Amino acid sequence: MRLADVMRVGAVGLRTRPLRAFLSALGIAIGIAAMVGVVGLSSSSGAELDRTLSALGTNLLTVSSGTTLMGEAAQMPQDAETMIERIGPVERASSVGKISEAKVYRSERIPEAQTGGISAYATSLDLPGTVGATVRSGTWLNAATERYPAAVLGAVTAQRLGVGAAGPDVQIIVGGARFTVVGILHPVALATDLDNGVLVGWPVAESRLGFDGHPTTLYTRSEEAKLESVRQVLAGTANPEAPNEVDVSRPSDALAAKQATSQAFANLLLGVGAVALLVGGVGVANTMVISVLERRAEIGLRRSLGATRGQIRSQFLSESLLLSAMGGSGGILLGMGVTMGYAFYSGWPSVVPAWATVGGLVATLLIGAVAGLYPAVRASRLSPTEALSTP
Repeated sequence: MRLADVMRVGAVGLRTRPLRAFLSALGIAIGIAAMVGVVGLSSSSGAELDRTLSALGTNLLTVSSGTTLMGEAAQMPQDAETMIERIGPVERASSVGKISEAKVYRSERIPEAQTGGISAYATSLDLPGTVGATVRSGTWLNAATERYPAAVLGAVTAQRLGVGAAGPDVQIIVGGARFTVVGILHPVALATDLDNGVLVGWPVAESRLGFDGHPTTLYTRSEEAKLESVRQVLAGTANPEAPNEVDVSRPSDALAAKQATSQAFANLLLGVGAVALLVGGVGVANTMVISVLERRAEIGLRRSLGATRGQIRSQFLSESLLLSAMGGSGGILLGMGVTMGYAFYSGWPSVVPAWATVGGLVATLLIGAVAGLYPAVRASRLSPTEALSTP
């Protein structure tokens, strides 16, 4: 080959190298972005499912008064809530006490027999956070209103009493006394008894409604991993003298569903991650092999100018690693951006596992090195004449 032909081949290779490098990095980035995006979206949807199941009370246990050996209604100690809060894995506990003698009416003119199945409860101030109750109208009780005749209505209670909204001029009769309705709750999925109740502060229940101060139901939130251990000691903690007179609910079916779905999602992510990584790896390898094979003429030019085989291998290995690192980093950022954008649009928590980003970059470098080294070694073994004659 004449010197002019050699220079022409080299000039063409130099002009097209930036474009080839960009296309190589782009192909790598798309492959890694696909892997990170698939794994990230799967993880985000799994986190959303876990959050939904947690809202169903997966870690909620209910402790209620049972019956004595004689078949009479039992009583829990007044400090049962305080004792339960001392259990290590218990995150929070709240209690209500049913006021049996306090009948609820819309006004004094309602016949005494028409109670509508509404019950009055003395309640802890932190009850909404424990059972997931939310206020539809007005506000929840606070440290001031719990001492005065203020009441919060359950969703069904408000409907039966014909109360559409809370306000300072809205009053009902509780135990023969007028109480101002300060709030109305949405339906409480985890404590449906509260929907048919009127909730008043603990102090005012004792001072005006003859409440004896004994809780009838306690709601507890505990660490999910230790839920069964907590359940085993709740009865003895709530009523040490007579644990057999205490009923403890079993863990929610939602907990079993959450554990099952978590395991299923873990297996799914492993499978999806492996497939996506394989696809991304094939894309990286294909991109690098084509990139190197297209530059065999350039390799022949360098060999004719005195470059050794080792220098050819080192050059292409370095370029492969650099392109893989650039494409892998860009793909990771692109995949994370797609995941966060879609998660934000869907109202999901954005979750991108660390193993997906680190594993994707490491795999890209390894695959890029292998894919770049093999063609470079093969091309470096060609004689300069044979390499330059490659079309």
